[in-house]
Amino acid sequence: MSSFKYEIVEKIGEVSQSSKGWTKELNLISWNQREPKYDLRDWAPDHEKMGKGITLSKEDLKKLRDILNDMDL
Repeated sequence: MSSFKYEIVEKIGEVSQSSKGWTKELNLISWNQREPKYDLRDWAPDHEKMGKGITLSKEDLKKLRDILNDMDL
């Protein structure tokens, strides 16, 4: 398994929390010391473990915002 580094540059918001204490969060994260990107995934309470998620550029996030704004929720 390859290793990688990450730094949570900015905690933007918590979407939900599971009964086991894991939280689904939107954060700005630098992966392997690269330019930070927006990231949505599940995190263990200590942020030492993470679940699968998605990473978005600023442009991707804006497009997703526009799509969500157009939905009838």
